[in-house]
Amino acid sequence: MVDSIGDKVLVREFVDSRDIEVVGKLEKNCEIGSNNKGTSIFTNMMGDPLCRIRLYPLHLMLVAELSENAELVGVIRGCIKLVGTKFGVTHVKFGCILGLRVSPRHRRMGIGLKLVRAMEEWLINNGAHYTFLATEKNNVASTNLFTAKCNYRNLSSLVIFVQPISFAMEGLISQDIKVEKLNIDQAISLYDNELRGKDIYLTDIGAILKEKLSLGTWVSYFKQDEWTGLHSREKNKDIISTSPRSWAMFSIWNSCEAYKIHIKKSHPLKFFHETLRHARDKIFPCLKIPICDSLEKPFGFLFLYGLHGEGERLGELMKSAWSFASRLAENVKDCKVIITELGISDPLIEHVPDESTKSRIGDLWYLKKVNGSINDEDDLVMMGELGNVVVDPRDF
Repeated sequence: MVDSIGDKVLVREFVDSRDIEVVGKLEKNCEIGSNNKGTSIFTNMMGDPLCRIRLYPLHLMLVAELSENAELVGVIRGCIKLVGTKFGVTHVKFGCILGLRVSPRHRRMGIGLKLVRAMEEWLINNGAHYTFLATEKNNVASTNLFTAKCNYRNLSSLVIFVQPISFAMEGLISQDIKVEKLNIDQAISLYDNELRGKDIYLTDIGAILKEKLSLGTWVSYFKQDEWTGLHSREKNKDIISTSPRSWAMFSIWNSCEAYKIHIKKSHPLKFFHETLRHARDKIFPCLKIPICDSLEKPFGFLFLYGLHGEGERLGELMKSAWSFASRLAENVKDCKVIITELGISDPLIEHVPDESTKSRIGDLWYLKKVNGSINDEDDLVMMGELGNVVVDPRDF
């Protein structure tokens, strides 16, 4: 591997006992908006820099250090997950690249590119069919790195929705709507049936639902339309065929237990309007709320995933899902925000409650084919932009 920095930088595997404190300092130095006058934001990994890839069986963290003095100047994370597609391929290996950081003093030297290439090599050696990453739509530097220098192509455009729970709590759940928690088997059965129609879906949804960070799966429907299959004594009997005319389902992931967001300000600002790098190196949307003492302390969020629904009154049910999640968040320590993410052609995107307190930002997924075992007719890179996808809460 040849680049502008040559042997001046060594890329090696992260060693917990040796690197954990240094990586923590590097992450803090990469906080967004950091300056002498304004607000800065960084992701507090709470002492576990592997927290966002640990849930994948195959994962790796690499660090870059200067050869002359062993100073740690960069870090990158990667993992492999299985996805399926509605085009008939059910076991596609995505090699995911996330959490790329380079020390501000050592940027524009080719360190980020060297880290990406090293991670790609590991992913390919572990059987990835594609390498995959996500970045905020307006992040020009990342877009140039991955498209111009690494030959990635746009896979999907998505929208991240963010709402502070203090505002989401203002909405009440209608007396006509019932929100009911499913057991794991019911949730898996519904997801297996419904999500396979997505352009890209998660093949291990059962494992995700069983993780301790997943708080559960709920369905929302109108009381006048009984969902008899939910209460059948026979396991999962008629749960799908007896669904109401309008219904919605959603699961909730507790990111507060994985990492926190920390905002610092050095002078009063009326509103917090900064971008925030987190989980997959995407940009956290602006929070349209005043900076107060509670937000200057590390805080977390609940992530709504696996959203699906049908029927003419789906909009009302989606609003009830946001209200329910906000009430649940009240009992989650340090939780201040509710978030979800949907592809631009996901039918549910039209039914996300449109409120002035809800922020949204564009997100882009990029893909590159790296192993040839996928037939050309099933090649995701050749299919153009896919807008109806399932977002994985583990790498958000």
